[in-house]
Amino acid sequence: MKKSILVLAMIVFSTSIVSAQEFVKFGAKGGVNFTNMTSDGFDDNSSRTGFHLGLLAEVPVSERFSIQPEVLYSTQGTEAEAEFMGSTYSGEYNLDYIQVPVLAKIYLFRGLSLEAGPSFNFLVDEEVNVDTPAGEGSTDTDYGSTFEFGGAVGLSFNFTDQFFASARYTQGFTDAFDSDNWDDDAVKNNGFQLGVGFMF
Repeated sequence: MKKSILVLAMIVFSTSIVSAQEFVKFGAKGGVNFTNMTSDGFDDNSSRTGFHLGLLAEVPVSERFSIQPEVLYSTQGTEAEAEFMGSTYSGEYNLDYIQVPVLAKIYLFRGLSLEAGPSFNFLVDEEVNVDTPAGEGSTDTDYGSTFEFGGAVGLSFNFTDQFFASARYTQGFTDAFDSDNWDDDAVKNNGFQLGVGFMF
């Protein structure tokens, strides 16, 4: 299943650039994630720190406008703490996705661009890590939806023709939990991605 998801992501990535291949710039990027999950059924949860890493292409449409498809491995989720009988229990819910954002990129002025567009996210792994007075442990879970439709908006700045940095807010629009496994209110992913990259 995971191999099929990766193949699909690469197909989306490659077909979006084939028509303008001679003008396309390719690159790689990576960075840190600060993500959370929001729901009326969640109390006192906080952001989880993760990472993203992947490939991108920039397809110029005009002098100031490009299309930028990406394929990223992104670790997301949330953290929470609870007090029980005088002891503190903490947990971390981890969701790992293959994200395929397809962004419109508008250059505001030299080097600085605004990026926004949809993101097609495929769940590849999930687990819960728990830290209790008796010790630590982790277990695989099966609450997450296999597919999430979301969006992203942010800024990117090119220091040179090769090196760039970006800051982005991501928001899930569909429920991150499978309705068959979760009967409470809808759960939505959200967070920030800060990264750096290199264009070949």
